[in-house]
Amino acid sequence: MASFLDRFKNIVSKSAQKTHIDFNKAIYNYLGDTLVWNPENDDTYIDKGYRYNATIYSIINLITKSATNIPFQVYEVQKSNDLKRYKALTSGDFNSNTVLQAKMLQKKALVELEDTELHELLDRPNPAQGYNAWIQEIIAFGKLTGNRYIYGIGPDTGAGVGKFKELYVLPSQKVEINSGGIMEPVKEYTLSYNGTYRIAADEVCHIKDTNLYYDGTGSHLYGMSPLKAGLRVMDANNQALTTGVKYLQNQTARGILMSEEGDLNEVQAKQLKDKFRQQYQGSDNAGDVIITPKKLSWVNFGLNASDLSLIEQYNGTIKDLCNIYNVPVQLLNNTESTTYNNMKEAKKALYQNAVIPELNKIRDELNRWLAPQYGDKIYIDFDYSAIPELQEEMDKVVGQMSQAWWITPNEKRAAMSYGLDEENDKLNDYYVPANLMPINGDIIPEAADKGLDLDISKLFKTAVINTVDTYTTIEEAQARAIEMGGIGYHEHLFNGSTVFMPFATHAEYEAAKNNRLDEFYAAQRRDEGYNEEIDFDSIETK
Repeated sequence: MASFLDRFKNIVSKSAQKTHIDFNKAIYNYLGDTLVWNPENDDTYIDKGYRYNATIYSIINLITKSATNIPFQVYEVQKSNDLKRYKALTSGDFNSNTVLQAKMLQKKALVELEDTELHELLDRPNPAQGYNAWIQEIIAFGKLTGNRYIYGIGPDTGAGVGKFKELYVLPSQKVEINSGGIMEPVKEYTLSYNGTYRIAADEVCHIKDTNLYYDGTGSHLYGMSPLKAGLRVMDANNQALTTGVKYLQNQTARGILMSEEGDLNEVQAKQLKDKFRQQYQGSDNAGDVIITPKKLSWVNFGLNASDLSLIEQYNGTIKDLCNIYNVPVQLLNNTESTTYNNMKEAKKALYQNAVIPELNKIRDELNRWLAPQYGDKIYIDFDYSAIPELQEEMDKVVGQMSQAWWITPNEKRAAMSYGLDEENDKLNDYYVPANLMPINGDIIPEAADKGLDLDISKLFKTAVINTVDTYTTIEEAQARAIEMGGIGYHEHLFNGSTVFMPFATHAEYEAAKNNRLDEFYAAQRRDEGYNEEIDFDSIETK
């Protein structure tokens, strides 16, 4: 029984959000046993943002719905250091190199589990929600208020004690922190909704955005909403749209047409207006010339939408709101610079800059608060290889893997999520291309037929190994010589095997490679007893 209690205490201590007493003295010296006031206008962000502003609603929906396309997985940690490297790679920019490295590190660091209790819990967090609805609420509250609260409920007694069996998302605008003073800055959480309900701190996972405002009251314990920085932009966006609606609803006459030769009576004014409408309004009269028997003047007292610059102001605020949430403006039907390639890159940027960082933040907190209840080595992660917009990078990974002879076929299968083929042992071997030779191998050159005055063994260790024109058949070497403007081949013995290179001698090959065959042949004719000198620095290697 003692070991069970020790294990339970260990789980609680790992998931608790308690800070050291020395830190508390410095930061919470004036914090008493009271409610911590939240200075944020969370209700405003939801009421005037998500429920009132079409742009913010679209941005939040774009992020949350994109996040639901990424499935979660449950793993067991095998190598902690490789896990740290994997997390670092998946937190940055995704390209073909990082995708390949991340997949390889993930396979070393983690072993995928199936049908665990944690799978069952996350698939159906509570009786009223599935995973997609649950994760959407978490992200939406976080993006609007800067705070995400997950309430875990588990049995008080029995075999399942210490494990949450249901997970609920609390409305962050209705949650407040209760402090226990300097010894316990976060004692419990208060849900003020249809009454007041207090929840112990260890039963709530509070995921907050960065808040750098320290005022001594503990307000930094709450996350800062992105809309705190964008509050004026949100208001400007709302006002621009409101003004446009009012303009359409309350349009008046554009101006007054008056006679400068005396006042018009009411009958004359009506006749002039009717005549103007009949003879000069309508598409048939567009661009026509108006001729009047009297001198008239015009007084303008109306402004059109262009004069008010409503469209420019509205579009400008949309771009600012997109910048706040790291969402490409093209995805909100901004057609100014939209092309097919731009849209592809925009969708990729949405995942890289908005969706993946948000899921990583949730992942890390769930691994701190929830995963330890189901095992010390349990790890929750999201499978980013399932993102359609990153499949282009996966195609590049396939191309790179096909040329990566230093990775076994089974390692390639594992990296591509096909699983290991345990029935075929040959897939655990390394398959090296035939034209690659070990650097430390002993090479026995064929006796030179022209008595060259140089260290032949040194030459071949530098020149022959890993060159691009080394072949295993005479035909290949001869064909290559013809391509380079000559004929013949020369050969060498390597670990008991013969390899072939173009041209009769290596000096002739070097001259051809440097486009100096004519000079080589001319010098050969001048001096029948020449010594071949080879520039080792110019030798091309793989």
